[in-house]
Amino acid sequence: MAPKSASDVKVLASQFAATHESGKLLVLPTAWDTWSAGIVEKAGFKGLTVGSHPVADAHGSSDGENMDFSDYMAVVKQITAAVSIPVSVDVESGYGLSPAELVKRVLDAGAVGINVEDVVHRENDRVREAQEHADYIAAAREAADDAGVDLVINGRTDAVKLGANVFEDPMVEAIKRVKLMEQAGARSVYPVGLTTAEQIERLVKAVSVPVNVTAHPVDGHGAGDLVALAALGVRRVTFGPLWQKWLEATSAQQLKGWA
Repeated sequence: MAPKSASDVKVLASQFAATHESGKLLVLPTAWDTWSAGIVEKAGFKGLTVGSHPVADAHGSSDGENMDFSDYMAVVKQITAAVSIPVSVDVESGYGLSPAELVKRVLDAGAVGINVEDVVHRENDRVREAQEHADYIAAAREAADDAGVDLVINGRTDAVKLGANVFEDPMVEAIKRVKLMEQAGARSVYPVGLTTAEQIERLVKAVSVPVNVTAHPVDGHGAGDLVALAALGVRRVTFGPLWQKWLEATSAQQLKGWA
């Protein structure tokens, strides 16, 4: 398929935003190349995510903004050209780019969503202040709106994952951050590290936009399978690096007999 045009991006972005506003649970498998993205599309999913972790692993780099952003966007552009469904890309904390530059380059690559986290890896894993992170998302929202694109911003916080060593009450901090991100224009929020039904319920009640959780494509989530997650109010599920890692482990086991 040909690279996505500006008009293609606008149409796909509107389509992607509508699926997030539908109230239905949206599963967005996390791909890392055209092969994995093609599998996702053939399986009938309504969109996919591109993960920085699996892309880096597939290209001999490592997660944490260690891959050159231009090289990363070249991979994203190949993926968006290869599929007809909406593609959202994990941009970590922004790779040191201004929100406007980040959005421009993502849209140029044909993606219609971004996942933005509050841990700045290139600054010794500094955690952005809650309002600082919300302001970054607000600026990205403004840049997308100025471009006339319904970009879906998935606002990520690592508050729960970082735990009590960083925050006095990680859940309270996560709730504060997802609320600020929703107000800033995030169309979904991603409090990583949720492992229980009680945690999920608290975060779902805190916002009106979809809450994203990470699940394993085979083992599901600590709070249950897809049906259980839907019952808890989860409206967006991604795989992170777990699908790729499962394929790695399964392939290694199966190939042993040939070594």
